[in-house]
Amino acid sequence: MGGGSNNSHNMDNGKYVRYTPEQVEALERLYNDCPKPSSMRRQQLIRECPILSNIEPKQIKVWFQNRRCREKQRKEASRLQAVNRKLTAMNKLLMEENDRLQKQVSHLVYENSYFRQHPQNGNLATTDTSCESVVTSGQHHLTPQHQPRDASPAGLLSIADETLTEFISKATGTAVEWVQMPGMKPGPDSIGIVAISHGCTGIAARACGLVGLDPTRVAEILKDKPCWSRDCRSLDIVNVLSTANGGTLELIYMQLYAPTTLAPARDFWMLRYTSVMEDGSLVICERSLNNTQNGPSMPPSPHFVRAEILPSGYLIRPCEGGGSILHIVDHFDLEPWSVPEVLRSLYESSTLLAQRTTMAALRYLRQISQEISQPNVTGWGRRPAALRALSQRLSKGFNEAVNGFSDEGWSMLESDGIDDVTLLVNSSPTKMMLTSSLPFSNGFTSMPSAVLCAKASMLLQNVPPSILLRFLREHRQEWADNSIDAYSAAAIKAGPCSLPIPRPGSFGGQVILPLAHTIENEEFMEVIKLESLGHYQEDMMMPADIFLLQMCSGVDENAVESCAELIFAPIDASFSDDAPIIPSGFRIIPLDSKSEGLSPNRTLDLASALDVGSRTAGDSCGSRGNTKSVMTIAFQLAFEMHMQENVASMARQYVRSVIASVQRVALALSPSSHQLSGLRPPPASPEAHTLARWISHSYRCYLGVDLLKPHGTDILKSLWHHPDAVMCCSLKALPPVFTFANQAGLDMLETTLVALQDITLEKIFDNNNGKKTMCSDFPQIMQQGFMCMDGGVCMSSMGRAVTYEKAVAWKVLNDDEEPHCICFMFLNWSFI
Repeated sequence: MGGGSNNSHNMDNGKYVRYTPEQVEALERLYNDCPKPSSMRRQQLIRECPILSNIEPKQIKVWFQNRRCREKQRKEASRLQAVNRKLTAMNKLLMEENDRLQKQVSHLVYENSYFRQHPQNGNLATTDTSCESVVTSGQHHLTPQHQPRDASPAGLLSIADETLTEFISKATGTAVEWVQMPGMKPGPDSIGIVAISHGCTGIAARACGLVGLDPTRVAEILKDKPCWSRDCRSLDIVNVLSTANGGTLELIYMQLYAPTTLAPARDFWMLRYTSVMEDGSLVICERSLNNTQNGPSMPPSPHFVRAEILPSGYLIRPCEGGGSILHIVDHFDLEPWSVPEVLRSLYESSTLLAQRTTMAALRYLRQISQEISQPNVTGWGRRPAALRALSQRLSKGFNEAVNGFSDEGWSMLESDGIDDVTLLVNSSPTKMMLTSSLPFSNGFTSMPSAVLCAKASMLLQNVPPSILLRFLREHRQEWADNSIDAYSAAAIKAGPCSLPIPRPGSFGGQVILPLAHTIENEEFMEVIKLESLGHYQEDMMMPADIFLLQMCSGVDENAVESCAELIFAPIDASFSDDAPIIPSGFRIIPLDSKSEGLSPNRTLDLASALDVGSRTAGDSCGSRGNTKSVMTIAFQLAFEMHMQENVASMARQYVRSVIASVQRVALALSPSSHQLSGLRPPPASPEAHTLARWISHSYRCYLGVDLLKPHGTDILKSLWHHPDAVMCCSLKALPPVFTFANQAGLDMLETTLVALQDITLEKIFDNNNGKKTMCSDFPQIMQQGFMCMDGGVCMSSMGRAVTYEKAVAWKVLNDDEEPHCICFMFLNWSFI
């Protein structure tokens, strides 16, 4: 039938018509402009092109149908060819991995046989020529280099050749015993084959995968580590030497950020060797030069711990059909002795190394490849490369705040006597160039003269980082407005201050505008608009609306538990790619379960503050095995120097309030908080069973009927599962706030037990009639003891309208017959 070539035909009343080249060209032009033209557009084409006058509109419609079909088939064929190339390359990788595993099995069999024959000999020392390793006591260890090395050019070349051999043996041999990383399954859509070390010196990770870039481009990107590794602060090439075989030797000084405020950063003095192998593969290998003589050295840097890179690197091979096959080995000794015992698992975890470094390199390369093949414009008119640059700026700014290096201008302020929150100030010209002239949407321009950072770390138990971080992202109002009213009037009125959070009561709901997702949805960016509630005051010079650029990662509950981050910064509605950014946020890193005991060291100053409420639930959960993680919080504020004392006081109090909110949320989200049918007694309330008994008894006293049907002897369970929304309101607070709700009540209010205490009664009845009715009925309820109310409309905490058919309110008395609270029950409620 109709097609796009000279030999194509069409059928009209049983006859075939041959398209001329001119007709095909005219049709192709229209197809390029509009692949699916309407009937009117096809008729217009016939009128505009006389050469198509002998073709019926129906025939042209069929031609376009066939042309779209051919285009779809071509794209599908191209996709299948690409998948086939990936499968072929992946099959090659799997075959190589299978060969390596067979060698490892053979070696283990030999080991086992030797021990059976020589049970009295505890040590086995035999050279594995396939991997240039020495095996001792059943564990693989690289031959240690204890003697000082000659760091002359000839000596460096000798070290480089040895490093290359050891690296290749790790990447393709059995120098290290590799085990597959949990949760990683190879396949055409996976990031690659990822393994972690078992029983070797230090920590190591290995990955191999396919990258849609040529080897030269891959090598160029990987050598520029600060561009793809969020943990790399700097990489300085001190000297470059050329080798006779066309390779290069580089002496490099590298610094890595510390992930928390509780441990110093790491630095490395190392040699990097780049060469081309006989089969055309590119090799980049590196190792530390901690034991060298007769050559250049790097003295220790203050505030850094000198760590060691064992032979590591990248093997890049060209792939048939384009792209590269990449092998990565990262092998580090991060000197875990230098950190508090409770944190040592962070520096002894090969899994964390794989996630933060090895897999990060593969993801970045895949992202670059995707950007080249699909250069689409995403959110806010940004191309993927621009969004990637923004995410890197957010991450780098947050890392700088967490570390607070003195060479960047940070200086520490005196403590207020409690060492839970650390305050630093930066007034260096370099820092102020990045933060000056912060524009607001109301046209006012802030001119801060310094940046203050308030940071802290805390230990969390029995709450997955992904769940906690997702709650912080989706329920910002539960933590972002606590105690901000402590911001002193002098600091507000004396001049503008670029806050990373809204003032309480000034901004309401949030609107999330997604910007982009990275490869494998490991990270995504979004813009949050905090909508004004009309409390804007001109003398405060605050913007009518606040926009936050936000980056989130590690929120996938089904993925391997890894570092989770929520980093955000205030921006203007029309911000440019080079606009100033002052990031703040959270980072949660899981601690390895092998670190069961807590150190008595007081470095984790906030660990003791986690003991909130009853210990019973936590203790019972500990019998099932505790999971721990460390959260790092850092908030930055731009301000004027004469406001330093007021801003410092406000920032310290604000971070403490955020810490308290996070602790309450963590307790509510931990499995131990769900022991009583998902209910945990709210703070400042009597025990849940006692409160349930008071509610049930008072209802029967005032209304003459039972509120709860018999459910064994567990009154609390019956109340929790009651089909109507039951909630208690405090009599002490003004305006009244909710202190308890059953499951139906929490669903109606769209909140949690933790966040419930921040919801006022007048917020739920967010209309004049509702507020007046409730306020006027309180005296009658207190005097009469109860009141039945007609149906109406109220609001959930998320601003959704809720209708209810009937409502009952009654006074709840304690054991001394004194009023404790007022309880409401809403019958047959539903969202509008």
